[in-house]
Amino acid sequence: MQEVKKIPDRLGRLIASPKAYARQKSLLVGLQWLRANQPLGRVETQGFDPFWLVTRHADISKIMRLHQLFHNGDRAHTLVPRASDEMARALTGGSPHPIRTLVHMDEPDHLKYRRITQSWFTQQTVGSLEHGIRAIARASIDRMAAHGSVCDFVRDVAIHYPLRVLMQILGVPTQDEPWMLKLTQELFASEDMDLGHGEAGSGDPARHAKELFRLLREFQAYFVPLMERRRAAPAQDLASAIANAEVDGKPIDYFEAVSYYVIVAAAGHDTTSSSISGGLWALCENEDAFKTLKADASLIPRFVEEAIRWTTPVHHVMRTATAEVELSGQRVARGDWLMLCFLSGNRDEDVFDEPHRFRLDRNTSSNALFGQGVHACLGQHLARLEMRIFFEELLSRLTSVEIAGRPRRSASIFIGGPKTLPLRYSMN
Repeated sequence: MQEVKKIPDRLGRLIASPKAYARQKSLLVGLQWLRANQPLGRVETQGFDPFWLVTRHADISKIMRLHQLFHNGDRAHTLVPRASDEMARALTGGSPHPIRTLVHMDEPDHLKYRRITQSWFTQQTVGSLEHGIRAIARASIDRMAAHGSVCDFVRDVAIHYPLRVLMQILGVPTQDEPWMLKLTQELFASEDMDLGHGEAGSGDPARHAKELFRLLREFQAYFVPLMERRRAAPAQDLASAIANAEVDGKPIDYFEAVSYYVIVAAAGHDTTSSSISGGLWALCENEDAFKTLKADASLIPRFVEEAIRWTTPVHHVMRTATAEVELSGQRVARGDWLMLCFLSGNRDEDVFDEPHRFRLDRNTSSNALFGQGVHACLGQHLARLEMRIFFEELLSRLTSVEIAGRPRRSASIFIGGPKTLPLRYSMN
């Protein structure tokens, strides 16, 4: 085995910096260098526990499928500062997780809880929702048209559409959607001074944990009464399925039910809205691709896959080794923390030809990192359907579109994407 080599300090700081994910250029260049020269390396940077950075697509896929060797739940599931991890453990009585969802679980719990909602997200069940989703997409595009010829696509359109879809499935009343939008936006954006509630750069190393616990209290204040109403009077919605679920023959407890509501509402919303915005941003910069899609709507599913790869709204996940293992000639010890860098894997030259170009002629459906193995994204069929329907409806009406200002990405290590996308357009 090779001698353990630490990743260069400058790159380690980039990996752990939310601002680097907003700008991306330097980060992507650094990840490209790592794939070629140090695909598995140790990051030691101030304020964080040491961790392994995994940058190649093949290694990331392998680790994701070895779910017994690499656990989700033993340590924090995302990269958090040491002070935030310590605060989380202090407030939870030892757990690194302020919230416990499917992504924080390993077997056997993971499968037990996944079964609660699995039937709601099968390809067949999701397909039956197409008519209702298409109506929501058309209403969203009508809202865009009502802005005239300019809008901020993220703020005016993209963040509202998938939220409306999810809230209908979940059973949240329309009048509560603005509140849910506020909470879901803040949950993954606490590192961004524009989107988060706290002050980025405040110097408080535990700010991430404090923000997360604050938001979870607000989610709990909303979802516990909803859960109680659905237990008393079940409806044909996902909120009722979760509220009345049983695990090991006992009713699901409040903490894990609220956790379930949060992950359904938040994760499915932010990732889909980011991929929609990222896809349209790419079309603005690729006039030929825009014309091609306008001429042949059958290519939209392929466009959706490339938009997911191109945007990569989930930048990384963390895993913990349960035993000593050799990876890429390095010895990973039991208990070691590993960052699976999707942002790098989805730009891997060994898998994607010209990975830094947005191309409609590639088939990424089986290659883009979107969750694999037992932890494959539960809502992936819904997300793809939402995106396909939205762009079918949008491209049937959009006659021209261009960027009218400076688009910006969110400053977020975990989940992120465009936070502003000013457009000028014409519609029929």
